[in-house]
Amino acid sequence: MGLFSAFPATAQVTQSDLLQDFQQVRRDSEDICAPLEIEDYGIQTIVDVSPPKWHLAHSSWFFETFILKPFAKSYKEYDPFYAHLFNSYYELAGTFHPRPERGLLSRPTVDEVYRYRKHVNAAMADLLHKQRHPELETIQLRTVIGIHHEQQHQELMLADIKNIFAYNLSKPTYRELNNAESITTKNISWHEQPGGIYDISTCFSDVFAYDNETPTHKQYLQPFYIASRLVSNAEYLDFIEDKGYQRPELWLSDGWKAVNENNWSHPLYWQQRDGAWYEMTLGGLRYLDLNAPVAHVSLYESAAYASWANKRLPTEAEWEVVAKNLAIEGNLRDQDFLQPIATKQSGLSQFFGDVWEWTQSSYSPYPGYKAAAGALGEYNGKFMSSQMVLRGGSCLTPANHIRPTYRNFFYPKDRWQVTGIRLAKDLV
Repeated sequence: MGLFSAFPATAQVTQSDLLQDFQQVRRDSEDICAPLEIEDYGIQTIVDVSPPKWHLAHSSWFFETFILKPFAKSYKEYDPFYAHLFNSYYELAGTFHPRPERGLLSRPTVDEVYRYRKHVNAAMADLLHKQRHPELETIQLRTVIGIHHEQQHQELMLADIKNIFAYNLSKPTYRELNNAESITTKNISWHEQPGGIYDISTCFSDVFAYDNETPTHKQYLQPFYIASRLVSNAEYLDFIEDKGYQRPELWLSDGWKAVNENNWSHPLYWQQRDGAWYEMTLGGLRYLDLNAPVAHVSLYESAAYASWANKRLPTEAEWEVVAKNLAIEGNLRDQDFLQPIATKQSGLSQFFGDVWEWTQSSYSPYPGYKAAAGALGEYNGKFMSSQMVLRGGSCLTPANHIRPTYRNFFYPKDRWQVTGIRLAKDLV
């Protein structure tokens, strides 16, 4: 099947459309960095965060390594050392600089990284202008994966910038954001989903999908209920005030260990001042919107909250069978809130956008899964250990990047991404 198994036949793809998509995604990355000062580009606050200039360079390295070097005969490498410096984790592509040390390098400069991007952009435009090439189909398919790869890094960049700014004592504003309407959310209702045998994974022939979303397989589900909306800040605050972070009976063993080792007592980016709760956002420090979905909680916190509420987290298959019947719309990056917002809806809502939703499913291969050959096969398959699946995208996810079958994955302790909670319960 391979990395591009769900992408439409190349006969449906024009070179001009592909070039336009490529150029747009490259502009989008630079637009994200436009509000930054030069001092912001090189900061790495925690191991999970990469400096913005590293993201800009790495996404260029991806096109250079997997498309330009193998298929553009006249391509001249911008700087041979970049192959080491901006490789993230592809063992078969060569050596790479240690991830925790990405923020220790003042060179190459930001200007040099932008020149590198221009160099790669020009070479890609040259290649994509060619109507005939013996490896045209492979070039097209790898360009598509490169576009989606860069969109992933755009989301990472925004989350990393938020962490960088939150670490700063002055709590600076990344830029002015759209303001959400102040509303009171409706009470959670419960959607009943019948049990039965369901097709799981991508089943669309006209959309892109990653290899970890395939192959399609059947899975039996017991009947269940799933919550109509995400857990709100107000509801999570009730958990805090009921000493949720002090009650070991609510927590998974590793979660209780994480609480004590890291002194967790509230979600990441919350802080209390003079009795009021505030939250760090890309728009600066704001009063906590009690009606908005809770964000920046780990799998451990999500599971503890679910236990406190006498509910559970959904499995990824449960989430998917419900989401497949819903329109892909919501508070995604295109809305420009860049922050979870409250919903007016009373029915099923917030499945796409706002926060990545933790599931209780471990990140593992679907039956029959085989990683693609070569270095690109390292994209997803090598991480199928010790991580958990999240679904639905967030307020930082581009609308044309998400789909019901998309499998994101993080470690249970991770909180710097925009992650939140939807509850489920058994139908008894």
